[in-house]
Amino acid sequence: MSSTPTLQDVSAQVRNALREIPDYPKPGILFYDITTILENAQCLRDVVAFWKARYIDQSITHIVGIESRGFTFGSALAYALGVGFIPVRKKGKLPFTTYSQDYELEYGTDTLEIHTDAFASMQDSGKKARVVLVDDLLATGGTAAASIKLIEKAGGECVEACFLIRLSELNGDRKLTTPFISILDC
Repeated sequence: MSSTPTLQDVSAQVRNALREIPDYPKPGILFYDITTILENAQCLRDVVAFWKARYIDQSITHIVGIESRGFTFGSALAYALGVGFIPVRKKGKLPFTTYSQDYELEYGTDTLEIHTDAFASMQDSGKKARVVLVDDLLATGGTAAASIKLIEKAGGECVEACFLIRLSELNGDRKLTTPFISILDC
């Protein structure tokens, strides 16, 4: 594979490396286990190389990763781009002052948070943070949409959201207010 893999090449790699587990965590659910992608050094490297090539010339200043698997892919991408990484976590998990955003679950709501000073280095320079949001899976879109709102509350601009996998039948992308890309649509 070339040093900059195509979307088609990376999508095929991810599909081949992905483990599907039926009836997990409950009957009727098909679980996409990404640990096999993380274990596959070439696949992981190519996923990050694809995203890096996509964002290298877009003046990205930060990567925001959604707890928890967005941390894995987001940190790798931030390192590859040479930019900062910001975590979005579940309520009560961040140690400093936060912005909060509720989002809908199948039964009820949950809350995500980001530090209020997440993009302080950009604000001090008078510039707006240019952010890519990263997560492993786009399903119903609730966590991604809430994360985009948090980025905006903290003073950033979400340029694009990127996902390893999108469950297209759930239409989670309809909740997003920013462009997105997924490597594999299931």
